Amino acid sequence: MEPADYMRIAMDEAKKAQAIGEVPIGAIVVKDGEIIGRGHNLRETTQNAITHAEILAIQDACKHVDSWRLSGAELYVTLEPCPMCSGAILLSRIEKVYYGASDPKAGTAGTLMNLLQDDRFNHTCEVEKGILVEETGQMLTNFFRELRKERKASQNK
Repeated sequence: MEPADYMRIAMDEAKKAQAIGEVPIGAIVVKDGEIIGRGHNLRETTQNAITHAEILAIQDACKHVDSWRLSGAELYVTLEPCPMCSGAILLSRIEKVYYGASDPKAGTAGTLMNLLQDDRFNHTCEVEKGILVEETGQMLTNFFRELRKERKASQNK
């Protein structure tokens, strides 16, 4: 499969988040062509700041391989990772990250900074950005547009 095919699967995870009122961000971990981890945003549902899609996908993958080391694995995520998720990516030894939309407010895979390729850490990983950038970005734009519309409607009641 091509990176865009895997990103579509990550987008399916993002749709699961959206269906329950979460910000639509999804992630998958792939190793040797097999999806070994999946996750989608659950911050509002769990009221837990660390339940980001990437963290949940990494946890699922670690459980699948029975190890914290995900050497040789790739992560596909619909939005550029934040500092916390970039840290988890580095600590889990993921080899490559593919992401869709850039995050101008929290992105640390090249937008605000690039933690994933900072050679001061004991591990770095490759980064490929802009996979299905239009689709992943539009999903987020539509979600926040609808959220603002709903909030405005409830304020006018």
